[in-house]
Amino acid sequence: MQISKYYHSNTHTVQILGIIPARYASTRFPAKALVDIGGKSMIQRVYEQAIQASKLTKVIVATDDQRILDHVNAFGGHAVMTSTEHQSGTDRCYEAFKSLGTHYDYVINIQGDEPFISPEPINELAEVLDLTTELATLVKVIDSEDLLFNQNVPKAVLNARGDIMYFSRQTIPFLRSYEPGEWLQQHTYYKHIGIYAYRVDVLGKITNLPVSSLEKAEALEQLRWLENGFTIRAVCTNDDSHGVDTPADLDRVTKKFLS
Repeated sequence: MQISKYYHSNTHTVQILGIIPARYASTRFPAKALVDIGGKSMIQRVYEQAIQASKLTKVIVATDDQRILDHVNAFGGHAVMTSTEHQSGTDRCYEAFKSLGTHYDYVINIQGDEPFISPEPINELAEVLDLTTELATLVKVIDSEDLLFNQNVPKAVLNARGDIMYFSRQTIPFLRSYEPGEWLQQHTYYKHIGIYAYRVDVLGKITNLPVSSLEKAEALEQLRWLENGFTIRAVCTNDDSHGVDTPADLDRVTKKFLS
């Protein structure tokens, strides 16, 4: 299967706004955006990595807290204030986009809790934004059973064109004719990496959709978009995500990248 052939517009330079949503009141790790990681805050590290992505026209932080806004401005970044009522990073991205005007073609939602994100997968995602692509996201081939059967790791199922058919926390497809220990040898499974690209008109539409039944079932926001008929292109990357949801995650990524 070929995933995500790259397309380029010959008549228009695609303008891409990178937005880093950053809440203060994280449930599992309050104020994690401001936590110190080797002399820099988490949000500063994410920002400095994101601005290295050459395909992005501009990068901003979208926050709901004055302390984060002031901090970003202090280290020379760009930040905008958004509502404390947003239920998702997608909603926060849309408010931030609207505050800057409409001269961007796409928004890329860059996770605010990945302090060591590489610019390369951001550029890989941007490569497929050809004005016809509605939505796009990253996937990575699963190479371990620990990931394959971990229900905290969302999996993506792709069609023959390389578009997403479904996301699930379960291991799908179920290989009826094989023992689970053989599944990785018999089928290619994909881990979903939660960086999203939205065409701006589509971003406006999906933020107005009600919560869907599949989204409720799996607790995966992106199923709302599929359930309402939008197409999500998959971009396969070799880079992995290293998100920080808890203090234990922080210890793990700090040791991996700074020791």
